[in-house]
Amino acid sequence: MKRKHGAIIILLIVLIDQILKLWIKTHYHLNESHQVIGSGFQLYFVENPGMAYGWKFGGNWGKMALTIFRMGAVIFGTWYLGKIIREKYHKGFIICASLVYAGALGNLIDSSFYGLIFDKGMTMDPQIKEYVGYTGLARFSSHGYASFLHGNVVDMLYFPVIKGYFPSWVPVFGGDDFEFFRPIFNIADASITTGVISILVFQKRFFKHRNSGEVHSTVETNALVNDESQVS
Repeated sequence: MKRKHGAIIILLIVLIDQILKLWIKTHYHLNESHQVIGSGFQLYFVENPGMAYGWKFGGNWGKMALTIFRMGAVIFGTWYLGKIIREKYHKGFIICASLVYAGALGNLIDSSFYGLIFDKGMTMDPQIKEYVGYTGLARFSSHGYASFLHGNVVDMLYFPVIKGYFPSWVPVFGGDDFEFFRPIFNIADASITTGVISILVFQKRFFKHRNSGEVHSTVETNALVNDESQVS
């Protein structure tokens, strides 16, 4: 697989991810939702100041740490993708690594720049130490709602396929509402998850050729050592 093929995969995913995010951000009110396919698939606009699938980590400092971590992951991923392409790793593994890289890059764009280019976004309230929402539609602006590295990630894909309640006899959760799938995510999150799960599922296939190559080299080395021992 050539470098340009990986670049095309990454570019397509990032473009689709960003186009959808920008459209949702400028056309949906915060927490607005619309059904796409019944109630099981909705576009539901939320802003995520933390990690993937709505997980949060600390306040402003935690947010900056996450953004810097994403930046480091993208820098490392750039080097690693080049390495596995040069060394001709399995095509499937390169595609999966490209999916993970594209997802990380997509969310890095949000958390790095969205605070600078939009006039509205969730911000940290220092008194209650929680992120608070906003009203109205967000617009592009030279006066952003947050500084560099403090933007929020835009999420919108919501699949509440199953809704109900735990039976009263269930320990701890009895009577509580149940929903699958509850987290709201984006294209970048889906790309990362698809790449990681595929690597875990198909790792034997992806690395079979390389592992067999290592075994073959070991056998040849042992044979050479045995031949030299016999000659001596």
